[in-house]
Amino acid sequence: MTMRLSPYLMMNGNAKEAIQFYEKALDAKVLFNQTFGEMPENPEFPLPEEAKDLVAHAMLKVGETDFMFSDTFPGQTSQSGDQVTICISINEIEKSKRIFETLSQGGEVKMPLQKAFFSPAYGIVTDKFGVTFQIYTEGEK
Repeated sequence: MTMRLSPYLMMNGNAKEAIQFYEKALDAKVLFNQTFGEMPENPEFPLPEEAKDLVAHAMLKVGETDFMFSDTFPGQTSQSGDQVTICISINEIEKSKRIFETLSQGGEVKMPLQKAFFSPAYGIVTDKFGVTFQIYTEGEK
């Protein structure tokens, strides 16, 4: 049996911006992106005009991992914060530094990227969207 964990981020109207940010920060590739307006209409749940351009579902590929997004439907909310923590394992210190620095832009460093007993470069950062990442560098201790 194969099992894969895929983080899914629920955004409050800024999923498009987040997708563009993560494409750059994580060298992600967009595999799928559909707005609420592109979905088939359901007469039982009419779509408000302001929701048509919001992301209904998107999937990015980051390395071998699927990373999914959606905006909340108007009237619903999603709490930003540490409800989703994502550990990024990398085997190159320079790439760890670049990713950490990019995610730090407009965000908050919880633990600077530094040598730890279990990693040559480990840090924790909450990005500008309120998502917390652990950057774990594999390799020589």
